[in-house]
This record gives sequence, structure tokens and C-alpha cells, in this order.
Amino acid sequence: MLSSPRSGMRWGSSLLLAAICLTPVSCWFYSFSGATIPSHLSTVAIPLADDRTVSTVSGLDERLTQLFIDRFVGQTRLSLSTSQQEADVVLRSTIQNYQNQPTSVGGDERATRNRVTVSVNVVYFDSKRNQEILSRTFSGFEEYDPLDPNLEEEAAIAALEKIADDVFTAATSNW
Repeated sequence: MLSSPRSGMRWGSSLLLAAICLTPVSCWFYSFSGATIPSHLSTVAIPLADDRTVSTVSGLDERLTQLFIDRFVGQTRLSLSTSQQEADVVLRSTIQNYQNQPTSVGGDERATRNRVTVSVNVVYFDSKRNQEILSRTFSGFEEYDPLDPNLEEEAAIAALEKIADDVFTAATSNW
């Protein structure tokens, strides 16, 4: 009895599927966000950001902390730990600088655009290996129309979002 070309394709497909299923996956730590997390890390502690600035926008520390949680817990396989001592990796952040300055001035010498710039120092520490993964200052900025004072808060939050994205990328792509 002769086999058809289709049965040969099925046999080859079955072998490929078996090879994929038997491939060890314990070392895989890639997520769909593009983040890589080493297999020895499973928990992260993200304490409240330390805000050392004087700004007209309140709650920057809470917002930045939540942005980090959204990224590190929501976009990776890491689970949030409430204990820094028990977490596999710890992300500490300090908001060091907040500036709100005009970037353009109109004919009547009044600001027509303002820029909020925020600088955050970040330390990402692997507690399992007792090793600093990342220690760096990140900055983000956003411009807004100073005629609407509510837009300053939106600009500050947008700057924090850029920082959170940059921190997440830097911390999860150095492996």
C-alpha cells in the first residue's frame, strides 16, 4: 500500500508538534510585552515612591508607584509582594526634581506653553542574587497650555508615564 503525500505531511506535522511539546519551558521568561524576567525571579516589591520635590501637583508618589505596579505586575509574570525582605526583586524610586517652566512666550510676554519636567532616581535590586540590576535617573517631560491650570497635573502624569515606560524597558531588557 502506498502512502499519500498528505499522510507524510501529517506525520511531519506530528513530529514537529511533539518536538515543541517536549521542549523544556522552565527557562523561558519572555512576555508578550517584550519584557524578559529571569526564571529565578517570581515576586517584586514596589514600595511607595519617595517624593522629595515641592510641586503644586499632589500625589505624584502614589501615581508613580501605581504606574510601576501596572507595568511590572500587569505586563510580566511577577507577582506583587508587600514585603521588601521576602521579594525576589525590589524596585525603589525617588522623585528628585519637579520643574514647571515656560517654553514659549507670546507677544504680551506671557507664557503660551509650559513644560513640566520630572526626574526620578530608580534602583532595581535582585535580592536572590544580591545584585543591583539597574540604578539610574530617568527624566520625562510634557508641555501644556498654562491658561488652563488643570493641565499641569495632566502634564505631570504624562511625564511620569514616560518615566515608568522607560524604567520598565531598561529593567526588563538588560538580561
